[in-house]
Amino acid sequence: MSTSKIEAVVATPRTGTFNKGHARRVRVSGLIPAVVYGAGQESVAVTVDPRVITKILYSESGHNTIFDLAIEGKGTNKVMIVDWQHEPIKGKLLHIDLKRIAMDKAMRVSIPVQLIGVPVGVKSNGGVLGQVLHEVEVECLPGDIPDHIDIDVTNLDINGAIHISDLPHSDKLKFLGEEDALVAHVTIAKEEAAVEPVAGPSEPEVAKKGKQDAPAADAAGDKKK
Repeated sequence: MSTSKIEAVVATPRTGTFNKGHARRVRVSGLIPAVVYGAGQESVAVTVDPRVITKILYSESGHNTIFDLAIEGKGTNKVMIVDWQHEPIKGKLLHIDLKRIAMDKAMRVSIPVQLIGVPVGVKSNGGVLGQVLHEVEVECLPGDIPDHIDIDVTNLDINGAIHISDLPHSDKLKFLGEEDALVAHVTIAKEEAAVEPVAGPSEPEVAKKGKQDAPAADAAGDKKK
């Protein structure tokens, strides 16, 4: 479950003017700015240790991890990481948004889907396994959030398919997508069509990663106070 055993994360309230210079000074000190909101309480601007947050994001339950956040002078709350920004080039964590969680109220979260095994259609018949949905949205109590949903695809042959209706259902977990939505399937492998060479040089395509740059990320987070 996503309520993994993680020591309480310590946060220190931020004061002063929350501008680009303020965010830069926070990062230079080895911390990152964050905003805590939700549960009918006022938003609080804080600083946290990026190493601790990174460890949570890369844990088995990832951003669905529910953990204790101890804000100096303001008590402790159960929280979840709901948004975060990385520096586009070096990948350093820049800013996070934390939401207070009421453990007795159902919430919507996206859960990773993991395919287990090698389909017979791939192993014996030369097919190709394709995963259409890597996450599914569910509604459940915070304490019932699974780290991931496993589905065995070993028996899938050519044209075999897995739909949301085939995922393990329970009274604690409500799937919000259409039951006939395709999760994964095995198709016939097709030979790549020959492509005529195009005259003239072409510019390499550059993939852009990261939600936004550092100043914009911090400004966006601080506006949520």
